[in-house]
Amino acid sequence: MIQITLPDGSIKAFEENTTPMDVAKSISEGLARNVISASFNGTTVETSTPLTTDGSLILYTWNNDEGKTAFWHSSAHVLAQALESLYPGIKLTIGPAIDNGFYYDVDFGEHVVSEKDFKTIENKMIEIARGKHEFKMRDASKAEALALYKGNEYKTELIENLEDGTITFCDHDTFTDLCRGGHIPNTGIIKAVKILSVAGAYWRGDEKNKQLTRVYGISFPKQKELTAYLELLEEAKKRDHRKLGKELELFTFSQKVGQGLPLWLPKGAALRERLEDFLKKAQKKAGYEMVITPHIGQKELYVTSGHYEKYGADSFQPITTPKEGEEFLLKPMNCPHHCEIYNSTQWSYKDLPKRFAEFGTVYRYEQSGELHGLTRVRGFTQDDAHIFCTPDQLDKEFKDVIDLVLYVFGSLGFENFTAQVSLRDPETPEKYIGSDENWEKAEAAILNAAIDKGLNYVIETGEAAFYGPKLDFMVKDALGRQWQLGTIQVDYNLPERFELSYKGSDNELHRPVMIHRAPFGSMERFIAILLEHTAGNFPLWLMPDQVIVLSISEKYEKYAKNVLSLLENNEIRALIDNRNETMGKKIREAEMKKIPYMIIVGENEEQEGKISVRQHGGEDLGMISVEAFSEIVATEVNKTLKQF
Repeated sequence: MIQITLPDGSIKAFEENTTPMDVAKSISEGLARNVISASFNGTTVETSTPLTTDGSLILYTWNNDEGKTAFWHSSAHVLAQALESLYPGIKLTIGPAIDNGFYYDVDFGEHVVSEKDFKTIENKMIEIARGKHEFKMRDASKAEALALYKGNEYKTELIENLEDGTITFCDHDTFTDLCRGGHIPNTGIIKAVKILSVAGAYWRGDEKNKQLTRVYGISFPKQKELTAYLELLEEAKKRDHRKLGKELELFTFSQKVGQGLPLWLPKGAALRERLEDFLKKAQKKAGYEMVITPHIGQKELYVTSGHYEKYGADSFQPITTPKEGEEFLLKPMNCPHHCEIYNSTQWSYKDLPKRFAEFGTVYRYEQSGELHGLTRVRGFTQDDAHIFCTPDQLDKEFKDVIDLVLYVFGSLGFENFTAQVSLRDPETPEKYIGSDENWEKAEAAILNAAIDKGLNYVIETGEAAFYGPKLDFMVKDALGRQWQLGTIQVDYNLPERFELSYKGSDNELHRPVMIHRAPFGSMERFIAILLEHTAGNFPLWLMPDQVIVLSISEKYEKYAKNVLSLLENNEIRALIDNRNETMGKKIREAEMKKIPYMIIVGENEEQEGKISVRQHGGEDLGMISVEAFSEIVATEVNKTLKQF
């Protein structure tokens, strides 16, 4: 008999070679019908895998992320089989599950696949799925694997890098694929499929290699779930920040300037400035001091910090000067510069904490295929700050930063979030710098702060920065998509590398602790996410234009200008549309630009000395005085812009 420990802590005895599906059936038939994947002692297994030792078993359904991963990984196999059937002679490479669906990279040779072929591929996949073919894992020797993929240089390359005795295949129906495992019981569980797109992808992500065709798809256990997902995609298209950014005249890109380097238009620049001013005001209250650092630094600066060792090969390459041996780098991070600002003075414990903040632009080389609007760029501005404090001050300072992040989220409408405590992976110590002792202290500080502040948090091992653990805030937007926004990191290592110190009460030199924090993260990425979350309907305090004044005809332009002046005197951002266009067209265009309020002025308004107010979306607020309207605006601004 073997002892199986279940997630609730209960332990049950089973015959040796019992499978996860057998365990599910022993619990309930309902559970057995819904189980699609499992893990045993932390390793993903098939639901049909014989269990031969004592251990901990977790059963997954479609409602678990792990269940979706198995579902979509299995669907990638079905996609590969369908493609081989429809396009003879193609060469398959890899096909993983991703956050939403799956893809398969294929060398199609002479074949060309486009959107017109999607329905044919979908139909073939459903035809295969209806066969209810079981997914079966089997071991294979290296020689057998190489023989099977003779003529497929991609699979051969993968196999050559594997050790004999570690190679496995997955079989279903007439199809076989090199695979490590993690499948649903059979293809019949796949009820709905959609091919989403095709794109170019270099083999192993290397631009020097051949470009393959990447076929993206998604699948579901019920047709209604696919229908709901496609509706969500349509809404996401409407909210795409690239589309909205163009319509609202916020930013643009230029091939002459360079890929991944956004250009901010006047309205976008004003929006950014308001966000910066908003945070600067809160930071000033919290005791931060603004600093400014250059866009480049000597290579040695980033060698000292460790950034060059970790990222140098994949980033912008050194800039040489006429002086022999002199090299500079585009700034990839602000923290080394802030360390040197701290080092410019010998501080006492009485001076700490020192809180240096900067909206600093940094540069990182992203592959062209990974660039995406404002969310993945090569030049971006971080709302960076670094706090240098004594170990005794760490707990309070960390909690104060949490309060600042929550204030930012509350003022911008991000109410649905969880905290992620990102720790190092003890199995890969080479990924990190610093001593075990420092890491243990830093990780304990973050966990204690998260608990004391009552945060809803999860722990993710292996997601720490190379210099320290961090607390990331995972925010869900209006469409239920999850984004990482806001980060706080505890760092004992850079203070050592830069030999930072302060004079203690004992008159001896001590090492400060460093906190890295960025509530927005990247200004570019934050604005992109905010655009999609709000569909361009920003909180009123942030809107580029809060009001537009529409004159019914030229006769009332003078009165319209007087109204505009009164609004501006009340610090309301307004503009006037006095074009010789119909009122209907003016209103439609104002709606498209997401302007929150439209003020219409004509004969009645001029005679009464009032304004007619229409809200974005069509609600009519009637005729009121400018003073009453200004109070409405002020009330709404105060309601959404929290006090820090």
